[in-house]
Amino acid sequence: MPEVIFPGPEGRLEGRYHPQKNKDAPVAIILHPHPQFGGTMNNKVVYNLHYAFHEMGFTVLRFNFRGVGRSQGEYDQGVGELSDAASALDYLQALNPNAKGCWVAGFSFGAWIGMQLLMRRPEIQGFISVAPPANMYDFSFLAPCPSSGLIINGSGDRVVPPADIVSLSDKLKQQKGITITHEVIEGAGHFFDPGMEEMIGHVDAYVRRRMTETSR
Repeated sequence: MPEVIFPGPEGRLEGRYHPQKNKDAPVAIILHPHPQFGGTMNNKVVYNLHYAFHEMGFTVLRFNFRGVGRSQGEYDQGVGELSDAASALDYLQALNPNAKGCWVAGFSFGAWIGMQLLMRRPEIQGFISVAPPANMYDFSFLAPCPSSGLIINGSGDRVVPPADIVSLSDKLKQQKGITITHEVIEGAGHFFDPGMEEMIGHVDAYVRRRMTETSR
């Protein structure tokens, strides 16, 4: 899988790009957890999401936010990281102008950034939000949430209390015109160890179902 360096708002951003041979394959961008707590694009959840999307036929890009790994710049409270994500999506779309669809997936802090990207980019048709930190960040900007998606978390998560994720999910489910699916992996903690295979299985089933519905 080729390492890529692409321009971001504060300098170069480092990523891993995994294309399909099919030029009109859908694209997906994967966003990593908090840079100040060890989050990188090589986080196990991010890595597994990347490969799950590729196996489903997506051209996939994951990357390091500013100040992480070989990405230039410094942590910017989520503001700059959202700009990084927008730049990464621009780069992915420039390489794949004929892509049949566009998804975003994020884990923890990356889920928060991903949901904000969703609000900015109407071409994103689906999202995967893994353990969104509803106890740490305000998600009220999702009014209305522009597309359907999957929220997934572990019942034993001690970083983000499951009750906060239920509250977020229930609020979004009240919105018309979209469908929010919420899955809970019993016994899984924040990093899905154990629970990774089951979590990825739910993501796979959800995305495949959505893609089948879209292609009808």
